[in-house]
Amino acid sequence: MTLASPDLAEHTARRDARWRVVTAEHGVASLLHTHWLDDEFRAYAGAPGRWARRDGRAVGRDLAQDAAADSAEVALAPGQDAIVGRLRLRAIDRDGALALRVFDPDAPGRVGLRGILSFPRTDRWVIPGRFVAAATGERRLVRTVDGYEREEPAVGIIALEIDGKPVRLTVSGGLDGFSAVIADGTSDHDAYRFRFLPVDRPGADGRVIVDFNRAYLPPCAFSEQYVCPLPPAGNRLAVRIEAGERIADREPVLTDTY
Repeated sequence: MTLASPDLAEHTARRDARWRVVTAEHGVASLLHTHWLDDEFRAYAGAPGRWARRDGRAVGRDLAQDAAADSAEVALAPGQDAIVGRLRLRAIDRDGALALRVFDPDAPGRVGLRGILSFPRTDRWVIPGRFVAAATGERRLVRTVDGYEREEPAVGIIALEIDGKPVRLTVSGGLDGFSAVIADGTSDHDAYRFRFLPVDRPGADGRVIVDFNRAYLPPCAFSEQYVCPLPPAGNRLAVRIEAGERIADREPVLTDTY
């Protein structure tokens, strides 16, 4: 299988687009709060008005008390947004539990972000592999950073070799491609504790190229208010994968000294 070297222009364009997504006014780094709602209308930190769950929607009342609000009430189905003043409010669903997310351009995670540090791009981490589909009906356990666990249909694994040793990466995804959550020997040392790795869909013969230069930081590297999935056991590698994004580069936090 012929491995094409990563194109520098494509790599640079991907990096620039990534920075725009992360640092946009209501981008990844602007998430300030994730509030899990119940049936009682109440005020939540950073959110205008009072909020509760109603019939599978996040319903906000008394928003007109905010001079920038367009109406007194709003109902958001999961995935829907509303703009109130400079805030973007979004409803999300997790297995029937409903939450309201508050994206604020002034969130510390966005304001203090100076850059995303990455390892140098290298062909060494462009590796051929083969996709093996999961058995029909097979399921896998997914754990998230807040301790939540859920089961989901298994997609399959990508079998490859790193330094002559076999690796089987568990992937998720569908028609648009796959994604793996990985940790490695750089995690918690020279890089964030885990990263996301996109992988293009394989050919009809199952062959696929795994380009670790495309590894990127999960949203929770920019805000602790995200509930990112953790790497499964087989995706926790001992080898140092010095490719892809490493850490978020932030302004130092100043503290009072006496």
